[in-house]
Amino acid sequence: MMTRILLAAASAAALLGLGACGDNAGAPGSQAPRAGIYAAGSSTVFPFATRVAENFARTAGGAAPRVESLGTGGGIQQFCSGVGPSTPDIANASRPMKKAEFELCQKNGVTDIVEIKIGYDGIVVATARSGGSFNLRLQDLYLGLAKEVPGAGGAFVANPATTWNQVNPALPNQRIQVYGPPPTSGTRDAFLELGMAPGAALIPALKALKDSDGDRFESLAHTLREDNSWIDSGENDNAIVQTLTRTPGSLGVFGFSFLEQNMDTVKAETIDGVAPSVDTIADGSYPLARSLYIYVKKQHVGVTPGLEQFVMEFMSDASAGRGGYLQDRGLVPLPADQLTAQRAIAQNLTLMTAPAK
Repeated sequence: MMTRILLAAASAAALLGLGACGDNAGAPGSQAPRAGIYAAGSSTVFPFATRVAENFARTAGGAAPRVESLGTGGGIQQFCSGVGPSTPDIANASRPMKKAEFELCQKNGVTDIVEIKIGYDGIVVATARSGGSFNLRLQDLYLGLAKEVPGAGGAFVANPATTWNQVNPALPNQRIQVYGPPPTSGTRDAFLELGMAPGAALIPALKALKDSDGDRFESLAHTLREDNSWIDSGENDNAIVQTLTRTPGSLGVFGFSFLEQNMDTVKAETIDGVAPSVDTIADGSYPLARSLYIYVKKQHVGVTPGLEQFVMEFMSDASAGRGGYLQDRGLVPLPADQLTAQRAIAQNLTLMTAPAK
């Protein structure tokens, strides 16, 4: 299994440096610089960040970057906790930073943030290769996995479905048992935004509610079952992949990159008739396609050795470009013009503006 912290010896050296500095979150110049770059966040971005870190350490020398998989929410929370060597230089994210997170950053003195889109990924709903095939509709995701669904007389009731064919007669007569990421995960956030909410909006009662009471609609669409039909499985997507092979008939929700690494044991199911692939994710025809990001703490540039160079390595043609080494890991590259634009943001350290929500 892939280690959750890259290159332990270098990480230990970096941690010793952090311990000596304490937790004061003042100006970066007031503390001794960390020995190496520190990135934390999304489990989906983790394999891409570790690959860049490995290449950077080999070519740049010095302390190897430390990369941790904490989930998007956990990584951004650490990133926004302050400025200084006890906090990450980079937050890896499989969704955009939220307004509340941006405001937390500002409150804690993290005022200069650079948002860089690194590429695309898809969220897959997968089964073991030996299992039956599903052609899921977006509304099937909601009807199968929402905690509450429309009942008689316009009321919303606890989800009564126990098998997939009760949700949609065209689906297999299999128990609803889905392993997926926890609330701290950007993959889960994106699954709710791209799958559950659009699926709910296709159901007349929920479409009417969305028009009349958007907050109530969002609460219903974003609340997953708590009766072991949906099972939180931690931030390790590889563990979900392994669970599918040990639990016949179960489904798993994880990033496309992990599908590509495990095609010998698992298969992706179609959503509205579209299978996830590099092409369908890049052109947006796959319904659960999403963008991936890194957030850079500009106040650490010039303080953490090599931070600018690491970011530019991440955005290079050899790394993030079509045919680059991150595509081999499962990243769906940005079109050339978008990559050029994002590289300019990285090079100029252009600050992001406050998110709308």
